[in-house]
Amino acid sequence: MLAPEEQLHIIKSGTAQIVPEEALMKKLRRGTPLNVKLGVDPTAPDIHLGHAVPLRKLRQFQDLGHEVTLIIGDGTALIGDPSGRNTTRPQLSRAQIEQNAQTYVDQAFKVLDPEKTTLRYNSEWILDLDMEGLLKLLANFTVARILERDDFHNRYTSGQPISLHEFLYPVMQAYDSVVIKADVELGGTDQLFNLLAGRELMEKLDMEPQVCLTLPLLEGTDGTLKMSKSYKNYIGLTDSPEDIFGKTMSIPDELMVKYFRLASDLPVTEIDEIEQGLANDGLHPNKVKRQLARNLVELYYDADAAAAAEEHFDKVFKAHEVPDDIPVFEGDLPLNDDGEVYLAAFLHSAGLANSAGEARRLIDGGGVKVNDVAVAAKRYNMAPEKLKGAVIKVGKRHFLKIKE
Repeated sequence: MLAPEEQLHIIKSGTAQIVPEEALMKKLRRGTPLNVKLGVDPTAPDIHLGHAVPLRKLRQFQDLGHEVTLIIGDGTALIGDPSGRNTTRPQLSRAQIEQNAQTYVDQAFKVLDPEKTTLRYNSEWILDLDMEGLLKLLANFTVARILERDDFHNRYTSGQPISLHEFLYPVMQAYDSVVIKADVELGGTDQLFNLLAGRELMEKLDMEPQVCLTLPLLEGTDGTLKMSKSYKNYIGLTDSPEDIFGKTMSIPDELMVKYFRLASDLPVTEIDEIEQGLANDGLHPNKVKRQLARNLVELYYDADAAAAAEEHFDKVFKAHEVPDDIPVFEGDLPLNDDGEVYLAAFLHSAGLANSAGEARRLIDGGGVKVNDVAVAAKRYNMAPEKLKGAVIKVGKRHFLKIKE
């Protein structure tokens, strides 16, 4: 193992807060592997780079020689995490949770080393709690303490309803830490209350309390809003190599170092050098961003895919050429009663837009081109002869060839 001071420097890279830092240093100085915990509720099937931030930090702990416990919250997901919510989160069915959990695990192991990861499902102990056990657990918390968390406090003072079952969430997450005897628990900055609840419960049960490590939210490709599918600014772990590379090249320059620290596997010392090089103009931002894009593709595919994605990017965005491997629409063009193709619906059915409404917005914004000529705003219908044999380009990186 590296010296504790070296480990701490690596662990702190990209970290928002360590509570308390001196306790982590004390644990590291023992020289024995720590049990580092991350709990995730499988509330959605797909994950993106923003979701992978704590997974990447877990992998960092693994590479430093520590043990990792990934808890799939199939029990806590029945409650629904109230963090950052101004309304009660809809409860999922067991079937939805199980389906999401399997997909999440498959994607998480694109980041984590499966051989060094202990995978647990908290339904093992949460759903086995009887009334006596639950009452003993709840007796360690007060209503006043639970109402200290911002989301509950804000909802309570503004008259927004809080369901009683929501109060159980931080208690159950804290109980997870007790069961697995966590040394460190990771979470987003919005999870600090839940993490501290685990530390508090462990102290009350005469256990050595866990250290709480929070990580910042990762902004999306727009550089402003947090990465989210709903904001359409995400880079998915299952995106194609071309999309990962192209989306990464679109992020603002000022976010590159943050992406390196939170989303890449580059050694911290190299990231420090990159940050310094960008600050003193010793490195060109475009070259650095290409390095980031290649690294992210290699993480989820391989070096050959990264090289091919970069070549594809240069062909499309620098030489403005049409890629060689674009999909071809082989079917008959759908015609409306006027004998024309309703382009908005066609783009949606072909998978080039999430909906016909989004396709219309893309057309109105000049984001749809037929044979490299932008479709005029409000022109949603086209004669089929103008589309046969044509190449449709939607946005910056999506193409479709229509058969002759």
